[in-house]
Parts: sequence; C-alpha cells; structure tokens
Amino acid sequence: MTLAIDVASDGVRAPLSRARVADIARAALRSERVKHALVSITFLDRRAIARLNTAHLGHPGATDVVSFGFARVSPSDPVIGDVYICPDVGRQNAKARHVPVREEMARLVVHGVLHVLGHDHPNDEGRERSDMWRRQERLVRRVGGPARR
Repeated sequence: MTLAIDVASDGVRAPLSRARVADIARAALRSERVKHALVSITFLDRRAIARLNTAHLGHPGATDVVSFGFARVSPSDPVIGDVYICPDVGRQNAKARHVPVREEMARLVVHGVLHVLGHDHPNDEGRERSDMWRRQERLVRRVGGPARR
C-alpha cells in the first residue's frame, strides 16, 4: 500500500502541522479503502485560492477548498489529485460554525480528499444533508479528533 501525501504551505500559516494534515488525508483514504494514492495538499492565501476558484470553477472570490482528481484508467491505478485549502476561509468557517479551527481544517482536508475521490455535493441548502457531507462528518469525527501535532 502506498499513500503518498505531499503538503506544502506556500508561505501560508496553517493551524495544523504538515505531518498532521498528511495523517488526516491518509486516514481518509484508508477509510475509503484506497490502497494507492498520490495526493498533494497546498495551503494558499485568499488571493491565490480566489484565482483558482475563478479560473477552474468559474466562481468569483475566495473559497475554503478546491480539489482536482485525475481520472483513473483502471481501479488498480493510483488515485491522483490536488487539494488547495485557504486557512483564512477555514478560520471564518470555524467561527461561523462554532467549532475549533483545527477541527475545521481537518474537515477541509477530508472534504478535499473526498472530492479527489469523485464524491460531490449540491451547492445549495442541501449540501449539508448530502451523502458526501454525512460521509465527511463521519470521517472528521474519526480522524479529526484530539490528536494534535
């Protein structure tokens, strides 16, 4: 089993260590029964994630997470994907949801990994009732808990 996770901060401070982020991503992949993966996770500032969001998704402004999963030719091929997270937006989310910032960062890592795996959700009020959201929250409870680095 090879789960290679690369975490880059691009000069942006994140509330979780790079090792912890990689651990959360690996745990999410294992939970989804992924045996081989190459995933990069990069923390970006508001301006950089807004550019990605506009250029690739057609949505203006900063967002919390943008993910790209590459199609696999066969199920034996590794999962390959990129996840971009904006800690500033994550901090806003945490405050609005009344949850610890580290929990919200774990949520964004899991959310990004699930998107890389092909899961999706509606972008309206049904988002938090979607199958993906329920799966995400189960994983966050399991992997985003008290272990801190």
